[in-house]
Amino acid sequence: MKTPTQSRIVKSINQDVVNRTAARCRKRGVRIPTFRQMAHPEEIPSTITERLGGIGLWDVNPLNLFRITWKNDVSTGLFGGVNYLEIPSAISGVSARIIGLTGKYFPTGAHKVGAAFGCLVPRLVSGEFDPEHHKAVWPSTGNYCRGGAFDCALLGCTAVAILPEQMSQERFDWLKTIGAEVIATPGCESNVKEIYDKCWELREEPQNVIFNQFDEFGNPLFHYAVTGPAFQEVYEAACDGERIAAYVSATGSAGTIAAGDYLKHRHPGVRIVATEALQCPTLLMNGFGGHRIEGIGDKHVPWVHNVRNTDAVAAIDDEDCMRVLRLFNEEEGKGVLADCGVPTSTIEHLPLLGISSICNLIAAIKTARYFELTEKDVIFTVFTDSADLYQSRLRELSVERGQYAPPQAFRDLEGPLHHQRADFFKELGYYDRKAIHNLKYYTWVEQQGKTSEELNAQWDPGYWTELFEEEPAHVDRLIETFNRKVDGL
Repeated sequence: MKTPTQSRIVKSINQDVVNRTAARCRKRGVRIPTFRQMAHPEEIPSTITERLGGIGLWDVNPLNLFRITWKNDVSTGLFGGVNYLEIPSAISGVSARIIGLTGKYFPTGAHKVGAAFGCLVPRLVSGEFDPEHHKAVWPSTGNYCRGGAFDCALLGCTAVAILPEQMSQERFDWLKTIGAEVIATPGCESNVKEIYDKCWELREEPQNVIFNQFDEFGNPLFHYAVTGPAFQEVYEAACDGERIAAYVSATGSAGTIAAGDYLKHRHPGVRIVATEALQCPTLLMNGFGGHRIEGIGDKHVPWVHNVRNTDAVAAIDDEDCMRVLRLFNEEEGKGVLADCGVPTSTIEHLPLLGISSICNLIAAIKTARYFELTEKDVIFTVFTDSADLYQSRLRELSVERGQYAPPQAFRDLEGPLHHQRADFFKELGYYDRKAIHNLKYYTWVEQQGKTSEELNAQWDPGYWTELFEEEPAHVDRLIETFNRKVDGL
């Protein structure tokens, strides 16, 4: 029996499937956290937290659903404050404060496990996704399909991961160990259309449910409801009178950038800066091409991107990212940073930044230079994953360029960081944003079956306010109802 719903995400309630899935979860010991609990894990029942201490962060245990939060305390196995890292001026070369949330301490080592949760769980608790019949298909350029596969393993669902064949080997190796079916599509990071083409093939089989992060509103919803409040907590705890001048995020699937919508809703002066690769400057100049900044997507504007709320675009040279990756991780680079006055405690934490995290850092530096920000300003960004996921890239760089030495480290500190300029940076006016918004038509209406009516509706700010402000509470009510069925109530 299907019951209609007013949700933007959940289109119907299938009570028969819900009941069967709840019984299945009861047998597996699965309870599902709400968005509110992920933002405020201190509200998680003690019956759950008391059992978390002996469970590893990456363990395939259903209780790790409650570790999909920015507040994991890896020293205790429980929860603490928001995990973040501030980059000092000795590294950035600018006086504005740059603070990034760190994604390493999520299960899988990347925050995308939360975006995948936001896409899968609303369908699961509404009965639109039946784990006894359906396969969850995760089209991705890296971490999203890893997060989806992990969520599926915890929930006892079948996962199919789709990602470009040129992504880092660590991703493919881990996906196989978690038990996901893996499909490698042609090309590199920017070959997203090839992923979409594979999805159309898989749709021909009715058991395949496609969770496309580029058009699933559960993706930005997680970041609005969970990542946004995490930034607000950091601001209240770590900032003293400074203003939030900007929020910087690689667009990718346009999930993480939605935390900027949360901040701007509460701090109207915040500028949202979208970041992309200079080698594929789609937003900056309708450009195209391949690049090496894994995890940020390309060649189209995601359906879930609130373009009207985006204030600027920064395009980052992938060569700068690769040079800084070596600077932050090679021993010779760490030695040079120490000689230049970077505190040891900061140097020890720089491997928290993977390649796309470094991209966000460089974009934050560009933002500070373009808007002439000072020590009175704070720039927030996200360090989505860590260098742990790019050790093969570091080995490749060593083979390609030879042993890393202090002279190169000095050049990499001075060039990509201290002397990063405000070039390839565009402040967006009204019609600049409208032009980017209109690019959605060619991917989503012409190719992916969306309607021009909804595309036009997305230009209305109320479309996004309603989604972001109302939908999390609606999904939470569905989760709470589902958990009561799991408990037999």
